[in-house]
Amino acid sequence: MSLTLYGAPLSPFVRKVRLYLQEKDLDYQLEIVLPFGQPAWYYDLNPLGRIPSLRDGDFSLADSSVICQYLEDKHPEHASLLGDDAEQRARVRWLEKYADYELAPLCTFGVFRNRVLKPSMGQACDEAAVQTALETKLPPHFDYLEQHLGAADFLVGDRLSLADLALCCQLINMEHGGEPLDARRWPNLAGLYARLKARPSVQAVLPGEQKMLAKMGGKP
Repeated sequence: MSLTLYGAPLSPFVRKVRLYLQEKDLDYQLEIVLPFGQPAWYYDLNPLGRIPSLRDGDFSLADSSVICQYLEDKHPEHASLLGDDAEQRARVRWLEKYADYELAPLCTFGVFRNRVLKPSMGQACDEAAVQTALETKLPPHFDYLEQHLGAADFLVGDRLSLADLALCCQLINMEHGGEPLDARRWPNLAGLYARLKARPSVQAVLPGEQKMLAKMGGKP
């Protein structure tokens, strides 16, 4: 097995790559590296110290988006997760970045970090920040995605893409923080999320994450 993924399972960016690997049917080994206090050798893989990073034989690279693009280019024999034409590929990249840059600061660093990570480290949850994310900042993003999705089964085209995986990873972290997506307010988006969670790729990683949450005292 030449593929080694470095990172922590509860990171949405590590999860995104894990799901990508699962959907592409690629074997890999996960080596745990936390997002803080990384060993010195890890900076040879990523001088920024961030997770995830990937090693493929003697080749290594960092950043979840770059890793997924590399896997797509390296394994064209598997169904594409980046779209079928220029328009679809652009839309997939836009929505992936939307999830990474707009949703992550709220779903992961707003809700999940305050509700799960801080208490596990003996720090106080900033519940005001959680409520601001849930009540003020996230709804316009969910409104946009709900309208974009409409009655379609996936965000781009007629099949799964990296855009769906990126969105799913942020909603998982929000749910880990005790806040499921409101299906009454965003029914299309909630339906997509339910379909994504039911996929074998997601079901392959969630049980391990829930065990970690239980040990941390978080909400599965």
